Amino acid sequence: MQIGGVQKTSLLDFPDKISAIVFTQGCNFRCGYCHNPELIVLRNEPSDDGFFEFLETRKGKLDGVVITGGEPCLQKDLIEFIKRIKDMGFLVKLDTNGSFPDVLEQTLPYIDYVAMDIKAPVEKYFEIAKYKPDKILKSILLIMNSRVDYEFRTTVVKSQLSYDDFEKIGEMIKGAKRYYLQKFVPSKTFDENMMNEITYSNKEFEEIKDILSKYIENVTIR
Repeated sequence: MQIGGVQKTSLLDFPDKISAIVFTQGCNFRCGYCHNPELIVLRNEPSDDGFFEFLETRKGKLDGVVITGGEPCLQKDLIEFIKRIKDMGFLVKLDTNGSFPDVLEQTLPYIDYVAMDIKAPVEKYFEIAKYKPDKILKSILLIMNSRVDYEFRTTVVKSQLSYDDFEKIGEMIKGAKRYYLQKFVPSKTFDENMMNEITYSNKEFEEIKDILSKYIENVTIR
């Protein structure tokens, strides 16, 4: 497992749970607004030494572990890593961009929560993520039809996504139980030009929420 970093405690990343966060190396997307650009390159250096020793010390203090990235599904030993965490008595949440549905499907029997990023409507995926979206819809269906609790979420940059785009996203994930609109905050980005970008106003976010609420059970603005 190629770990790029560990956050020892979080009260926000795993709903209603106290968790540790594992950041994995490597991502196949190139989103300009990425706030973990140091994790994009997969260095192929095994680096989970000490992580499980750390987890031993957190038994009774943490509820679970969030595995995020980068893109965790790039990791060849992801399933074994998850199983080992579960064997220690912790819950597991997986964050994914949805581009590896076959790997995602293998993880579903072992995880307790999954969060998938929806970058854009299908026709805009390459523009925003520099990735062809041929497997995205498969991952959406896998998640929505699984027993695992889940959320979808989108980081919102005003220049990238229009009101019409959110209508199309709503149609993409119609019937989903939970969707988060995440306000873009230009603190650190893969593309330095993104530091000059803005997101929508609070009033506009409420209007976007109204559009999405026609399709999705619970829409929340972060």
